Amino acid sequence: MKNKKKGETDLMSGPSGNDAGGMKKTLSIWNFFTIGFGAIIGTGWVLLVGDWMVIGGGPIAAMIAFAIGAVFLLPIGAVFGELTAAIPISGGIIEYVDRTYGRNVSYITGWFLALGNGILCPWEAIAISTLVSDMFGGLFPILRAVKLYTIMGADVYLFPTVIALGFAVYVVLLNFRGASAAAKLQAFLTKALLAGMLLAMAISFVKGGPSNILPSFTQVEGPSTVTSANNMFAGIISVLVMTPFFYAGFDTIPQQAEEAAEGLDWNRFGKVISMALLAAGGFYMICIYSFGTIIPWTDFIKSTVPALACLKSISMFLYVAMLVIATLGPMGPMNSFYGATSRIMLAMGRKGQLPDSFAVLDEKSGAPKMANTVLAVLTIMGPFLGKNMLVSLTNVSALAFIFSCTMVSFACLKMRYTEPGLPRPYKVPGGKAGICMACLAGTIIIGLMVVPFSPAALKPVEWAIVVAWLVIGLGLSAVTRAKGNNKAAAAAK
Repeated sequence: MKNKKKGETDLMSGPSGNDAGGMKKTLSIWNFFTIGFGAIIGTGWVLLVGDWMVIGGGPIAAMIAFAIGAVFLLPIGAVFGELTAAIPISGGIIEYVDRTYGRNVSYITGWFLALGNGILCPWEAIAISTLVSDMFGGLFPILRAVKLYTIMGADVYLFPTVIALGFAVYVVLLNFRGASAAAKLQAFLTKALLAGMLLAMAISFVKGGPSNILPSFTQVEGPSTVTSANNMFAGIISVLVMTPFFYAGFDTIPQQAEEAAEGLDWNRFGKVISMALLAAGGFYMICIYSFGTIIPWTDFIKSTVPALACLKSISMFLYVAMLVIATLGPMGPMNSFYGATSRIMLAMGRKGQLPDSFAVLDEKSGAPKMANTVLAVLTIMGPFLGKNMLVSLTNVSALAFIFSCTMVSFACLKMRYTEPGLPRPYKVPGGKAGICMACLAGTIIIGLMVVPFSPAALKPVEWAIVVAWLVIGLGLSAVTRAKGNNKAAAAAK
């Protein structure tokens, strides 16, 4: 326990916002909410709302599934709230697991969370390039006039690549300037997403009607998927197993807790994560209902990107407006996951789990320099990879994310016994029983992803990626530990 306290001191003393080179304490409750909400929402609600209806057998099943998904993850969100309010440090997940299950488990947890979050930065850059190419390209053919190459069956065009690269570089530069600059972008993007939701609601109210949401369940075939469920209950389950991926991102809130403004109400902070989850759940449900009632949903799902196709038939102005919002959408998750992943790497550097350079902060901005540099390279690569390159990594990201969240839940439960006197400005509702619910929820979701024959089970290529990442991580950990031992031996001479 003595070593744990030493690690705690190292983490808590180094990053003071008042010290030279420390992390700047500027983030408000609203900033934290927009960081999490923007990371969760992204642009999936525009691109995939039709698929959700098809898989569920109708909008009603999809709405119920997203509502259950949000409630199912609430205990996990509350766990993050309790631990972060008690130990408000960047990349705190590393500290929580280290204090309860030791260095090795902490490293594996942090390493997988870095995979789950970090890979979404280039993924979102690809999403922007795809939207510009496939959607704006239909309006302006010049955007697809210059083809660079084909990779994994996906064509990569010059102008969409350059545009997506511009978005990516902008996010990179903001994060190098520090959390405050990135938070301002996130606040703007949150307003844009809300504008998109209100636009869909308005069109549904004026042009559509509740009768368009019927039949409540029927098996249909969409452009890219079909309804495999035989009844509404099965349809709800089929969509439910997908929802963790679309709710991934709430963990970005605690990763930047160290940059909270002075005097922040940590009890309110503990509730922000749950609020972001509930707000995202409400957002998804409203969008599914709105798009499912503009026209009969069985006609709506026939187009490749029905959310945009139905607007195009109503008004070109509305189509372009929603397309602009959808193109801006990926910047939110990119920005949030960029900041969160850099703080995870920062925490691992402070713990000696990654090279010392990852623990160095920029003296002016307070941003982690090495982590930002690594993520900058990964993010800028995104637009050049083609839309099919990272398809397999989507499920890998979801598994890595929920595994890390589950480990945090078990750490929270154990700390209730090992550190009962730890000041906790916010506590999980229901106490230990509530924490046990979080552990159970995470375990169930992991089971759905790893048990064969589950609708969300990982494929062989995805398992290969998981194993390869783990091997690389263990090798890097061994090298870092060896260097640390050599330094200690040299100092002892």
